[in-house]
Amino acid sequence: MIRVARLTGDDLARALEDVARLRIEVFRAWPYLYDGDAAYEARYLQTYRDSEAAILVGAFDGDRLVGASTGTPMEDHAQDFAAAFEGQGIDLKEVFYCAESVLLPGYRGQGIGHAFFDAREDHARAMERRYAAFCSVVRPADHPLKPEEYQPLDPFWRKRGYAPLEGVVARFGWKDIDQPGETEHALQFWLREL
Repeated sequence: MIRVARLTGDDLARALEDVARLRIEVFRAWPYLYDGDAAYEARYLQTYRDSEAAILVGAFDGDRLVGASTGTPMEDHAQDFAAAFEGQGIDLKEVFYCAESVLLPGYRGQGIGHAFFDAREDHARAMERRYAAFCSVVRPADHPLKPEEYQPLDPFWRKRGYAPLEGVVARFGWKDIDQPGETEHALQFWLREL
């Protein structure tokens, strides 16, 4: 039986090392192809330590964290995302950012992804946010590492009421598993009104 729990504050901070481990393992697969390391993770996850309004939704098999989903007010990421939202007429202080959702393959298809979104959206509503947003990596359809059996998550996201926000693309650097160093990646924003 998988237990899904909402973590904030000190409980969230204590779980971040396990979140880093999951991110490195899960994001190594398509479409992220992330060749992660502990130093990058420590820098990236600092936002969740620093944000008083951050949430981590954890999926636990016993005491083991097998999935995690994070979120913060969008203004906690303003430095990263302000340029992407320029000219959209959306105040970042009205947006809750649903960051990563990572779940080990053996635990997928059990409704945990919905539980992750439900918890983060409830958290956003409690903060009186108007929108929830996340971003997904953009890869070329003919990328040589794309698995033939890959099924994009677009139908799942659309079913939850999200749609791509036209022209709102962020850029982030990370090292791909097939590259010698860090390269820049496009991340498409998806948005829904709460």
